[in-house]
Amino acid sequence: MTPMTRRLALAALAGGALWGGIYLWGRRKGRVRAAELYANPLTAPQGPLKVFHLGHSLVGRNMPAMLAQIAGKEHLYESQLGWGTPLESHWEPEVPINGFDVENDHPRYRDAKEALGAGTYDAIVFTEMVEIRDAIKYHESARYLAEWARYAHAANPDARLYLYETWHHIDDPSGWLDRVDADLQERWLGEILLPALGRTDAPIHLIPAGQVMATFVRAVDARGGIAGIAGIEDLFARNADGTIDTIHFNDIGAYLVALTHYAVLYHRSPVGLPHQLNLADGSSAVSPSAEAALLMQEIVWEVVRRHPETGVAA
Repeated sequence: MTPMTRRLALAALAGGALWGGIYLWGRRKGRVRAAELYANPLTAPQGPLKVFHLGHSLVGRNMPAMLAQIAGKEHLYESQLGWGTPLESHWEPEVPINGFDVENDHPRYRDAKEALGAGTYDAIVFTEMVEIRDAIKYHESARYLAEWARYAHAANPDARLYLYETWHHIDDPSGWLDRVDADLQERWLGEILLPALGRTDAPIHLIPAGQVMATFVRAVDARGGIAGIAGIEDLFARNADGTIDTIHFNDIGAYLVALTHYAVLYHRSPVGLPHQLNLADGSSAVSPSAEAALLMQEIVWEVVRRHPETGVAA
């Protein structure tokens, strides 16, 4: 190794150690902030909310439309989406957003920086791309969650900020339920939310949709199925050839995720909410049975109150 090469290698190691130290310091600071932030629940909103969704196809058009229907006609929302889009791509102008023209070709689209900079939203929901391990490794998830949170908080300190926990492919070789169980603490909290809290004074809470979905799947399995739902595949879409889409929810899965958003954002039990809704284009959604809808609603309220990171009182 030449002296120059050796110096470059040592510099790289030193730089890596420095950034690793900064990351660990930020994570420790985040844990302290989290303990303070989640010690007390948020107050329940007193009226309808205006919400912005930033993410990708696991937000989609239909889930926010369902949320608006169950929340009431005065609930307003807009979004910026992509295909498998990391928070980095939404933030950095030179990084392309795959599927941008297709995903945002609807009346609810609004440019994210313009929207959040206006400071007119009561709640802003961020999510990260999956595979979540790749997002953390290659797209600096904690950094960009902090960037977006700081930006939104500066424009409106009263806006409530949320990280929407999603899931991974249901054919994951590690086991879908095992991954959902492990990823919340290890990835979504440990490597995204807590380090982000260490980087910004903006408070960020959690929408635990992955946890709700896993709990519902376990409940269905324990019952040997429930009217209209035999197992996890009945929450997921089908490809054109009839095979299962292993990552995107169908209308019934979208309803379950919309209920989760409702419970967290409004601090209200979703039990008794309607389950026959429309899609974003006005057509009728495929609805869960009344029995399945009630189980969904009960599980959402139990799971949301179980996690102090949601800000909802236990």
